[in-house]
Amino acid sequence: MKKIVAQALLLSALWPAVASAALPTYDFKVVRSYPHDTQAFTEGLLYRDGFLYESTGLSGKSSIRKVSLETGKVLQSKDIPPQYFGEGLTIWGDTLVGLTWQTQTGFVFDLKTFELKNQFAYPGEGWGLTQNGKELVMSDGTATLRFLDPKTFLEVRRVKVTADGIAVDQLNELEVVDGEIFANIWHTNTIARIDQNTGKITGWIDFSKLYPQAGKGPTGENVMNGIAWDAEKKRLFVTGKLWPKIYEVKIIPRK
Repeated sequence: MKKIVAQALLLSALWPAVASAALPTYDFKVVRSYPHDTQAFTEGLLYRDGFLYESTGLSGKSSIRKVSLETGKVLQSKDIPPQYFGEGLTIWGDTLVGLTWQTQTGFVFDLKTFELKNQFAYPGEGWGLTQNGKELVMSDGTATLRFLDPKTFLEVRRVKVTADGIAVDQLNELEVVDGEIFANIWHTNTIARIDQNTGKITGWIDFSKLYPQAGKGPTGENVMNGIAWDAEKKRLFVTGKLWPKIYEVKIIPRK
């Protein structure tokens, strides 16, 4: 997904140096696992009122879905027009807001019916999307997070994401978790914990032992991507593109 292979290889080469910066690293414990559609090229994931909402990517195969957490069954879906590569997804009020990759177009769907209500434009690429109760938060593959007005979809501010002063790009799926932004780092098994006011990374969560087959599929794109937070019950869910499971995990300090 996203950028040319050379960039992914460069990131892989640089990642150990970035991750070894003087920041805490967290491990995880699997609380429970749930079925996940192995045909779902997961781009966005979120939890609301007992259900998962998921956006899938790939041109001609992109969709938004309402999914049963317990069974993995797709309860409702809508295809995104085939010329678009679906990306991040979030809920705002009674709508689902979704991005597309390189077509600079976002969509607004009715949360209940999935009917298309509106669309909007933005410069550059669209990767991950979440919201903090006041703003939409968008990643674009760079080290920048953009904060958008949820009514006008215009940018109101941005922050540069850094780890000990080093810019960290390839920010992909996003989720606000207890006020922090959690971000998948594309082509790694690492989630960054980000202060949404300063952009500073406060720690890394290492998921390298979660799914050993990650990145080893036919195209190497079955990478970790997808973070959902159940704020009421304080449950964190993670998955990846084409993964067979969604994992409920508990974050624990590394000893």
